[in-house]
Amino acid sequence: MLSMQFIRDNQERVQQTAIHKNIPFQVEELLAWDAKRKELLRQTEAIRARRNQLSKEVAPLMKQGNPGAAEPLMAQVKDMNKTLGALETELQAAEGRVSELLLLVPNIVSEDTPIGKDDGDNVEVRRFGEAPVFDFEPRDHVALGEMHDLFDIPRGVKTAGTRNYYLKGAGLYLHLAVQRLALDYLAAHGFTPMDVPVMVRPEALTRTGFFPAGQDQTFGIADEGKWLVGTSEVSLVSYYSDEIVDVGEPIRLAGMSACYRREIGSAGRDVRGLYRVHQFAKVEQVVLCQNDPSVSEALLQEITGHAEAILRMLELPYRVMAVCTGDMSQKTYKQYDIETWMPSRGAYGETHSSSNLLDFQARRSNIRYLDEDGNLQYCHTLNNTAVASPRILIPLLENHQRPDGSIDIPQALRPYMGGIERLTPPEPEE
Repeated sequence: MLSMQFIRDNQERVQQTAIHKNIPFQVEELLAWDAKRKELLRQTEAIRARRNQLSKEVAPLMKQGNPGAAEPLMAQVKDMNKTLGALETELQAAEGRVSELLLLVPNIVSEDTPIGKDDGDNVEVRRFGEAPVFDFEPRDHVALGEMHDLFDIPRGVKTAGTRNYYLKGAGLYLHLAVQRLALDYLAAHGFTPMDVPVMVRPEALTRTGFFPAGQDQTFGIADEGKWLVGTSEVSLVSYYSDEIVDVGEPIRLAGMSACYRREIGSAGRDVRGLYRVHQFAKVEQVVLCQNDPSVSEALLQEITGHAEAILRMLELPYRVMAVCTGDMSQKTYKQYDIETWMPSRGAYGETHSSSNLLDFQARRSNIRYLDEDGNLQYCHTLNNTAVASPRILIPLLENHQRPDGSIDIPQALRPYMGGIERLTPPEPEE
């Protein structure tokens, strides 16, 4: 979240950010409630101080055996207690409303973030590789999956409903291989690999900025009062909540986990295949660093570069997009998406996201460090998708297919696939 003082000092900037991010938030409402809270607090403290003073005057009178002189004072104290009780109730309500509204305040955006309405206004930064030109009619990943018996979507739907699937045989091994490749790459670059909880308390989602705005995208477990995470970012950041950490060197974490999303609002979109599903797996980068925009900007470039390196290892063409305001979440200060070429779409499809949140998330999570002067500061936090599967299987299968339906395995994946160089379709039955 943003500090109340920052909001007071930057009212117009905060309101414009809400407009640009399409967030229904009015800074004037928050400031009005904050002013009411402060006035109620002033009144409460004044009456409490006067009541305490009168109480001190009553005690010696009672000791002197002069209850008559004490009675008027005691009556005043009684009236003040009633007034104080009413004021404290109002104050509690005002404080609660301020807290609620603070959770809706959007993070500001960087000066180089494009202004736009939706993902159509994202701006290409760079691209790598060329889209393959096939001299045959290419199959989409669903046809290739059926040919090689890599996954079963109809039975997934039968068992669990729409946007569900089974991975089978080499499909499962590919799913695991891309995750292990990403995890090993990140470990070699100073990240601590972690397996994390995916069922968390609601506070973990609130503190990391996914609640209340993203609650409709999250699966809840009613009997437990817990929720399934859509990214291990929630658990990785929460690992340090309410702690004072050492960020003399940035803390680099790599979480490998299952993820769950409801995909509310995506009805009718990407219904074929594995692009938009309820359950998937990710290897997520999370970094905590000192409260210095130049440091966190450099780390944003670093973690984006790691995702690009993994895509190059998978021999896939991609492009990096600067995400515009209208396509950003409440919590994000600056964001890149990486889109990978998907032949069946005849277009690039988003496979990775990389974000700098400044201290927005750390303020909510109360993650701090001691600076060089011994003062407590909130950390900056960053996150990035190193790889997400099964979505990454779409370009992996489609870009590496051959005329006979066989699929080449990129060199970097072969050690994780038992040395297999190519998936060959089964011989047709006679």
